[in-house]
This record gives sequence, C-alpha cells and structure tokens, in this order.
Amino acid sequence: MRETLFNWLGPMLPGARVVDLFAGSGALGLEAVSRGAAHAVLVERDTQLAASLSVAVSRLFAQECVTVVQGDALAWLSRQPKDAFDLVFADPPFSTDVWPQLLPLLMTRLAPGGWLYVESAQARAPAIAAAQWRLHREGTTREVRFALYRRPLVGGADTLPGDLFAAVPE
Repeated sequence: MRETLFNWLGPMLPGARVVDLFAGSGALGLEAVSRGAAHAVLVERDTQLAASLSVAVSRLFAQECVTVVQGDALAWLSRQPKDAFDLVFADPPFSTDVWPQLLPLLMTRLAPGGWLYVESAQARAPAIAAAQWRLHREGTTREVRFALYRRPLVGGADTLPGDLFAAVPE
C-alpha cells in the first residue's frame, strides 16, 4: 500500500508541508520527507511510541525537517493555523471513530488544493463528502481501504499545474 501511495503522491511531495496524524511508526511522514517534503510533523498519542519516533528522527539527523509531537491528534490539530499543511496522513486506530471530528478540522488546516490520505477498516470507511473532497485514487486489501483525496482549490481549477496526473494510469 505504501509504495502505491507514494507513486500517487510523487509529483506533489517536493516542498510539501506534511502532518502524519496517529503516526505510530512514523513511516508515512518519514517517507514523505525522504521523497522531498520540506517538513513533516509526526503526531502520536502513545508516550513510548513518540519517544521512539524522537530517537529515530535523531538517528536520521532529521530534526530540522521532522518534528515529533506527543499528544492527542485532534487537540493538536485544532490549535494549528489555517492552511498549515499540504498533505495529511490520517490513519487512526481502526477501533476508533474520529472521522466526524477530524474531517471538519482538516477542511481549515489543509491548504486549498492539499491532499488527504485516509486509511481505515473496510467495514468502517469514513463517509467523506464529495462536495468538500475530491477522490483522486483509492484501493483496498482484504481488510483495509486506503484513499487519497484532494481539497478543492478556492476560486481556481481543481488540477495540478500542467495536469501532472492526467497521464497517470488508474
């Protein structure tokens, strides 16, 4: 799934401001930085996991481009400025139902034209309003649904410069 996701994201990663909510291992945020994102914030509630992420970031000498936040993702996100991120990875624990609180927060924290990656249990996939998000790509495994959405641009065309994804096969 990760390889597929980063193939989808390739053209938009250079210079991107990324947040990996519910970071866990931090793999998505760290991979984004390794592929050219300008900065990633890894938000993890679990104290031990957050400490491990901090150690990993230090070992990678990535402190200038990766910030680890130990805390609740929703509370942290609610304190962030408008249009703070270009890409959000949202992979909450499948046993939780944070989507009704998370999606409205993302509408103001994600820059217009920004990207939202969602991972969920197939049986509990979030209802994401087509009026607020444009589905770009999606896939499934036996138990997981993963999807990449784009927040529409305000007052402009909903395409990338030069329509970079026009030639990308489904």
